[in-house]
Formats: sequence, C-alpha cells, structure tokens
Amino acid sequence: MTPEEFTFTKFANNAFYRRQNATLIDMAGVGSGQRIVDLACGNGGVTKLIVERLRGARDSVIIAIDHSSEMLRLAMEELRDARTAAVQYVQSQVEQVSEAVKESADTVFFCNAIHYVPDKEQLLTEISRALKPGGKLAFNTAFFDGAHPPDTMVFARKWMMRSVRILRREHGLSIVRSDKVESRNQLTPEEYRELLEDNGFRIVKQEIETVPVPMEGWRDISGFKDFIGGAMPGVPMDKASQALQAGCEQIFAEMKREFVDRNWLRIVAVRV
Repeated sequence: MTPEEFTFTKFANNAFYRRQNATLIDMAGVGSGQRIVDLACGNGGVTKLIVERLRGARDSVIIAIDHSSEMLRLAMEELRDARTAAVQYVQSQVEQVSEAVKESADTVFFCNAIHYVPDKEQLLTEISRALKPGGKLAFNTAFFDGAHPPDTMVFARKWMMRSVRILRREHGLSIVRSDKVESRNQLTPEEYRELLEDNGFRIVKQEIETVPVPMEGWRDISGFKDFIGGAMPGVPMDKASQALQAGCEQIFAEMKREFVDRNWLRIVAVRV
C-alpha cells in the first residue's frame, strides 16, 4: 500500500457505519430550501445520504467540504448520478468553514471527525459563523471517553497486545509512545456539552447507541491512517496496518466472537 491508500473509504462502506450516519441525519432533519454543509465529506458517503433524503425537495443546496482534492474527486464520482439537490464541492480545512461557505447554512453535519480536531473551540466558532441563527450542528463520534463498553476491554487489550507482538516478530518494530494523535485525547459526553454551551450552542438531542461491529469493521478501520497512527504511533503505515489486521483476525477467532460492541455518541445542537 502507498500512503494515499490508507483512506477511510473501505471502513465507510460498512453497512453498520452508514446506518450511524443515516440516523444522525434523520435526527437533525433536512428539508426543502435548506443550505446544508457536509464538513469533512470524504468520499461522499454522508453527502449521498443527505441527497437521498432531499429527493423531491426544492431549492436545497449541499456544500461538500474536504481538505483533500482526492476525496472530493471520489465524492463527485459517488454522486455523479445525483440530480435532485445541487451539490457544491469545496476544498478547505474544516477550521476555515465560515470562509468556505459564502452564505449562512441551515445545518452543518460533521460525521465521525470532531475527535481529530485539536482546537475544538476554534472549530465551533467557525461553525457558528457559518450557521444561521438557530441553525443546527449535528455530529457523531465513536472516539469519546465512554466509547468502549466495559465488556469489550478484554478484546481491545488482547488485540493491541497481539498486534504489537506481530509487529515486533515480523517486522522488528516497536511503537513510539511519545507520538499521539488527537483522536486519543477523548472528551466525555459531559465535556462535549460544556464545550458546546461555552461556544454559543444548545444541545437539543443527544444519544449514545451501542453498535455491534463485525470483524470486517475492525479490520477495515485498521487500514485507515488516523486509526493506525493512534493505535501504533511512530510505525510505518503498511507494517502497522498489517499487524493490526492480523491481530484482529486472530483475536476474533480465539475469542469466538462475531461482533465487538462500540458506543456511538450523537449530538444535535442549535446556534443560540
């Protein structure tokens, strides 16, 4: 694999993952005449879900924003047959969303990415500027303090220990514990609430759902660069990914598991 191949696309195509994003979109609600932002749109999976819910809606605009020109190209391909809603594609960092969105939006979706943003206060300030008064921010994350149900901790420990052993045995490498990605600095749901309230938002809906994730999901997330960097910091992507995937398959087989649960946090907040 080349570094360009360590994208989120394979994991994003899992049915259980699409359901999580679909549920968030339905929580927030979308309709005719709205300007909707899909922030960090990636390969367009969430954008497509929004488009599907706007079939028959009039005068709706979706702004798909991503920092990667390659991801925007994939999103355009994913949505090449979408005719119901106007979709605009904008290359921009998420922290500059107010500059990327020329007219105020009704809703900003930020799916499974807020945990990667170091300065969340700056991000919320930018999103607030991009929204109309009373506009909605809807986000979800499976990387928060509380994402691991207690009965899954044994699996997590065994998986990481086995993967580290494989990495050392097959590649002669060890992780560099001083390297840490932002997704490992996780907030509790209460800390997210405080963060939102301190930055001009009011939560109107909040849910935590326990989601059974099959082995394929864990294996696929092991091919994503940000997960790899968090699980095995300081290790070359290809070697770390191979070790994580092999460790995952071995531990699933040894524990005779079909699924391992993960908690997903969903929040819809309005700009006050």
